[in-house]
Amino acid sequence: MDTTDRWLEDAARVDVALYAAIAQTPTPALDAAMARLSLASAAVLAVTGGRRGRRAAAVGLASVGVTAAVVNLGLKPLHRRRRPDNAVVLETPGRGVRMPRSASFPSGHSASAFAFATAVGSEIPALGLPLRALAAAVAYSRVHGGAHYPTDVIAGSLIGGASATFVARAHLHR
Repeated sequence: MDTTDRWLEDAARVDVALYAAIAQTPTPALDAAMARLSLASAAVLAVTGGRRGRRAAAVGLASVGVTAAVVNLGLKPLHRRRRPDNAVVLETPGRGVRMPRSASFPSGHSASAFAFATAVGSEIPALGLPLRALAAAVAYSRVHGGAHYPTDVIAGSLIGGASATFVARAHLHR
């Protein structure tokens, strides 16, 4: 076994250990907050943000669409990683999320949340940090709810940010 294989095995062990630690931590207050998170920010922006808000919402939603296609049609079929065993998570009432049938890697929810946050932040910089914080909470909730390993959400977050940067730049050049 070469060094790269050993490194990948070690990284996989850390990933599983992090998932197990998060899955076994009871956090009822956090669970309630995670249940209320959504990307309804687009509607709020479009209604209250004037022309700039509507443009930011449009670029954000376009970024989500591109990201969803990249993740769900391109990457998930290539990486058939199985979802984590979420039995420990399901022992806490209200904690588990509906387990998707698609592959675990990368996280589409995390990718979409970061795509939206990055795109809107490119249009309205003052919203970039708060929306990225919300996106980070969405990403964490995917591990916390038992649907993903930490590396799934990290990869999804990076893909979402990169896709949004591409879409936002393409929008600027129109």
